[in-house]
Amino acid sequence: MSVNVLDMAQRARKATRHIATASTAQRNRALQRIAELLQEPAEQATILAANQIDMANAQSAGLRASLQDRMLLNPQRLTAIAHDILTVISLPDPVGEIFEQGVLPNDLRWHKVRVPLGVVAVVYEARPNVTFDVATLCLKSGNAAILRAGKEIVHSSNAIVRLLQRALADVGLPADALQAITDPDRGLVEQLLKLDKYVDVVIPRGGAALHRFCVENATMPVIVGGIGIVHAYIDGTANPQYVRDIVVNGRVQRPSVCNSLDVILIERAAAAHMVPLVVDALAAHQVEMRGDAEVMATMQSQPHPTATLVPMGPDDYDTEYMALIATIHVVDGVDEAIDHIADHGGHTEVIISQHQESIDEFVRRVDATAVMVNASTRFNDGGQLGLGAEIAISTQKLHVRGPMGLRELTTYKWVVQGDGTVRK
Repeated sequence: MSVNVLDMAQRARKATRHIATASTAQRNRALQRIAELLQEPAEQATILAANQIDMANAQSAGLRASLQDRMLLNPQRLTAIAHDILTVISLPDPVGEIFEQGVLPNDLRWHKVRVPLGVVAVVYEARPNVTFDVATLCLKSGNAAILRAGKEIVHSSNAIVRLLQRALADVGLPADALQAITDPDRGLVEQLLKLDKYVDVVIPRGGAALHRFCVENATMPVIVGGIGIVHAYIDGTANPQYVRDIVVNGRVQRPSVCNSLDVILIERAAAAHMVPLVVDALAAHQVEMRGDAEVMATMQSQPHPTATLVPMGPDDYDTEYMALIATIHVVDGVDEAIDHIADHGGHTEVIISQHQESIDEFVRRVDATAVMVNASTRFNDGGQLGLGAEIAISTQKLHVRGPMGLRELTTYKWVVQGDGTVRK
């Protein structure tokens, strides 16, 4: 079946008139209905059957295990998604929020009020849960959405979008507020990226190539995110248990996600005991480590019986492996760590230290979407930071930065009120 992307965008634009002005209660009813349908056995069976087709195709194609895990849906994951939707329902509605106001010398009264962005296009890869995240957050914040999932989950995506549109229709909202491009033809994405008359913003979620494609082809604003090397800096005052827990959690819990730990920076004065500690902690979880010359020399004098430690290569500072691989590098101190992060980082950066002056300097000078102090990089996440869910983690500076939740899917307008006031 041919896909008319222009027609989709026009219908989405028309739907925004209804979604943007719908009451909070009506938008919440749509979300409640999505959660209810997700718990119905027949709807679950339909989605899971579609997902099994995608999983069988992935196995036949030999897709890597981490990607197949991202693709997989099961009853437990659908139940968790339904729970996340209920969490979003409970969050305050940002639409209509007045956040600045004042009175001018001529008695004009003004305020700024939050309004939806409009039509949000999201191009993403093989993660069916993203379909729910995008739909939930866009609906709650009064936006329409056009979705384009990776070809690997085309059957899952189709089944999910049908459920979403049924939920909208059930509560009297236009189904066109949530649409999906299901044809894998990349040319359709190019067409979408040229429709700035109808689409207000595009958000790519995936690898660097997808982000670059959108930035180079879109005629509307692009919010890029999720790409970048994540660092932990450890100094000599760091609590050894903090080091073990944060390093392991950051690298091991979900190696394939964007906020997982990539590079570990260790203060030179502490290298003799901190390098073996980090190596031992990661070796227990079969993490392959790439070390600089000082790391290799330290471990030659204190060999570890099971660690896989090899000399680092020229690209290790800048490669997001998204696997059980970590790079370890020795630096002079906090100043060199900050300089290294400035050259190679900017996504999520953590300092593990008990030295308040170093902590303050790190927080003040590190330029990143999130700076963590004695806490795992894995907390740079919309759900973990109280946003209920996220549509992306923006790594740019305009108009949003970091996890994008409801408020980040709004802009604002000025409202100015006078009493027959005219400009002189």
